[in-house]
Amino acid sequence: MAATRSASPVVIGVDSSTQSTKALVVDADTGAVRGTGRAAHTVTGEDGARESDPEQWWSALREAVAAALADAGTPSSAVTGIAVAGQQHGLVVLDPAGRPLHPALLWNDTRSAPQAVELTAALGGPDTWLARTGSVPVASMTAAKWQWLRAREPSVAASTAAVRLPHDFLTERLSGVAASDPGDASGTCWYDTASRAYDPEILRLLGLDESLLPVVAPSGATRVGTLTPAAARALGLPAGVAVAAGTGDNMAAAVGLGLGGAGLLDHPVVSLGTSGTVFAATRTRPAAPGLAGFAAADGTYLPLGCTLNCSLAVDRFAGLLGLDREETARGDGVVVLPYLDGERTPDLPHATGLVTGLRHTTTPRAILGAAYEGAAFTVLRALDDLLGACGLDPADAAVRDRPLRLIGGGAQGHAWRDTIRRLSGRPVVVPAATELVALGAAALAASAATGEDPVALATAWGTGGGETLEPLARDEETWDRIATVLDRAAPSLLT
Repeated sequence: MAATRSASPVVIGVDSSTQSTKALVVDADTGAVRGTGRAAHTVTGEDGARESDPEQWWSALREAVAAALADAGTPSSAVTGIAVAGQQHGLVVLDPAGRPLHPALLWNDTRSAPQAVELTAALGGPDTWLARTGSVPVASMTAAKWQWLRAREPSVAASTAAVRLPHDFLTERLSGVAASDPGDASGTCWYDTASRAYDPEILRLLGLDESLLPVVAPSGATRVGTLTPAAARALGLPAGVAVAAGTGDNMAAAVGLGLGGAGLLDHPVVSLGTSGTVFAATRTRPAAPGLAGFAAADGTYLPLGCTLNCSLAVDRFAGLLGLDREETARGDGVVVLPYLDGERTPDLPHATGLVTGLRHTTTPRAILGAAYEGAAFTVLRALDDLLGACGLDPADAAVRDRPLRLIGGGAQGHAWRDTIRRLSGRPVVVPAATELVALGAAALAASAATGEDPVALATAWGTGGGETLEPLARDEETWDRIATVLDRAAPSLLT
């Protein structure tokens, strides 16, 4: 254990992601990370199913927080706030005692694709959904998952006493308060981002009583309560520690980067993790097919494109080829569409991976390089759609010269950095901080404890700063080759 440091106030930011929980003990004044803890999750399922037991998220949170406090050597009395940022969209259904009735259906569970299509038609088509919720239902969205549960597990749906998102479930365990925030709620497809309230017509369509849902706090920084005595004992913390409403993982990353307020859309973000996401903070409410028109944690908006297949899919190709993830070469005419889990953007939930353009001279490194290119192309094309929805021309030189902020686990890899720079032709900023979701949660926790603005806090902490990489010449030939293959293959990938 580290030697005990002075008891300056600290906060705890928790990132409950698909694969693990990360907890950071953060100096509330400077943003310096004092301690880090981590605990793994188990994800099960095949043939499109992806599920986890929510109870293991709570166990992992306790384990990660204990490890972070031990690493920091910080007395528990110094902790003033805690906040959870969680993987978006997951469906958690609870009994009257707050215990899970069913494994949580995760964001990347694609079994609900038919329900998403049915819901889209039932409300009058994509334009109606965009006007109401900012998003069109796809398999990832919570509304489609609830419909799947009603159709496939009707006794579970009928017995449900509470419906929660992953971060809601954990916030309630901490505070005893059933609360969500506009950011994570906007990923359900039953929350109206214009009126900032649950949509009663959509709830009727879903057969979902609003009393089963958490109250939506004004923002993720809102203090919803303090640790319950039981949660305080479980975490070894004082019962008076402030609990923030928290938010979704992408919204927390935006807070950690200091996105919001002035300078909106100056630094669109590309996040390379299990999924690949692109997002930007804006004061306008964009609504475009193929994008999620999310709310942000600070009252602005966070339009987002998400691909299911990113670093995990590329790592799978590396494993199949017997290569280290950095042992790559340019695709050399090979095209890989690494849609190993179906795909969300573009909306191809039943797609499988595709490899084309092989020759006798093709090397394993070129195939791996093509997998990077295919994943990067999908993410960057979603970014072009996002910029267009925000009123910007992606082909305009002034827009294309704006740096991308590259975050997530993949951002630390040279192959990912070089591929993104080559296919985008943009400068890239790689923040020095590597746990931006947890840092964003920490800023929300500090805000709940002090009342200060969380984006301003993160900006003062400087957590979004880092290394700037100069642009590479844009590889138009590779871009056009992948686009041609995808556009030709898309109809067959739909089945």
